[in-house]
Amino acid sequence: MMTHTNRPRVSYFYDGDIGNFYYGQSHPMKPHRVKMTHNLLLNYGLFKYMTCYRPHLCTAQEMSKFHADEYVDFLKRITPDNMNEYSKQLQRFNVGEDCPVFDGLWDFCRISSGGSVGGAVKLNHGQCDIAVNWAGGLHHAKKAEASGFCFINDIVLGILELLKYHSRVLYIDIDIHHGDGVEEAFYTTDRVMTASFHKYGDYFPGTGAVTDIGSGPGRGYAVNFPLDDGIDDDNFLRIFKPVMHKIMDTYRPGAVVLQCGADSLTGDRLGCFNLTIENGHSKCVDYMKGFNVPLLVLGGGGYTIKNVARCWTYETGTLLDMNIDFDIPMNDYFEYFGPDYQINIPTTPMTNLNTYDYLEKTKTQILQNLSEIKGAPSVQFHDVPPDMPIYDSDDEEMEYPDVRFTRKVIENMVEKPGELYENDRDNDGDDGSIELDAFDHNTNRMQD
Repeated sequence: MMTHTNRPRVSYFYDGDIGNFYYGQSHPMKPHRVKMTHNLLLNYGLFKYMTCYRPHLCTAQEMSKFHADEYVDFLKRITPDNMNEYSKQLQRFNVGEDCPVFDGLWDFCRISSGGSVGGAVKLNHGQCDIAVNWAGGLHHAKKAEASGFCFINDIVLGILELLKYHSRVLYIDIDIHHGDGVEEAFYTTDRVMTASFHKYGDYFPGTGAVTDIGSGPGRGYAVNFPLDDGIDDDNFLRIFKPVMHKIMDTYRPGAVVLQCGADSLTGDRLGCFNLTIENGHSKCVDYMKGFNVPLLVLGGGGYTIKNVARCWTYETGTLLDMNIDFDIPMNDYFEYFGPDYQINIPTTPMTNLNTYDYLEKTKTQILQNLSEIKGAPSVQFHDVPPDMPIYDSDDEEMEYPDVRFTRKVIENMVEKPGELYENDRDNDGDDGSIELDAFDHNTNRMQD
């Protein structure tokens, strides 16, 4: 049973190829979780209430709006077959164990980034209230370095697009890991405020102390709430809501980007928080939606993939103002959600190491820092740059041709009626999904 009221306009970005990429057998990052999420929200019927788009494939020129040209060129060229030719670059760009070279790496980066940039363009033109790209949120990637399973920082690219139309953009990160790549990109500007709630201490990436508040013109515009193991729903919301309320009141952003990393959920393979979906993680999404500011919602971490699919499906419903049934409907991955087959997950018996005094002291310090900001910064706009996917010339080197998309073509990328079915079936009856037991992890292809 699903109930709904007057819903916001939601643009949803998804490419069916995203689930086919494979980091490696022992690697915790599984892009297939995005395909699981998509299949689940289809079977809940949520797609009927969104405008669904296949994302524009981000080009090298677009990525170079933030990333170094030589780094982007390296990602275009590197494959598992030619790695031996790039030994120096592999070390230089931190590509290896955590950020491995895998089949289709370049296309993976293009899809992930394309959805975030495309969502920003839709928001800029008032064509939606909320844009969703669960394949995005890869917040650790640096200007010329891969980090933490992330190669291209789609978040930074999306924010740069939003800045063409908005004088101030707020970035919020509820992943268990600090949003270091995004913070670093905007550390010295007041046009982007970053706010991260994360595990801090002997934990990757090791940054994000409460005293890290930005520098130069950006001093005071980086907000970090470092946390310890075991934080639960009530305590997390007790710090999240007042901090975000103060930020929204003080900074008054024109657009908000919300990274919804699901590794902050209880029971995550790499996490150590104790948040549930219904009463914790999704409440942050719902709270930010309530400000009625253009909102770009992205994925991020999350390594217990059945819970990632649960979380992002439930939060898609939250964004649509829809209360979805807790009983998970039949879907291509139904057996993964046993034994209870419920959308929510119970907490784990664990000690909350975040004391009341610590949380209150840190919250007070952050609120004080925000009080010292001298009102919302302003910027004078002149000519607005063109949208990132639109080009006046076709000047990319022919060795790596990229498809050029006009605005008309981009608009035509919206899924046509009949392309998306409730059971994700194609017109020929083939569901197009990859059965996990028929997927050859060594070749990243279907077995014959």
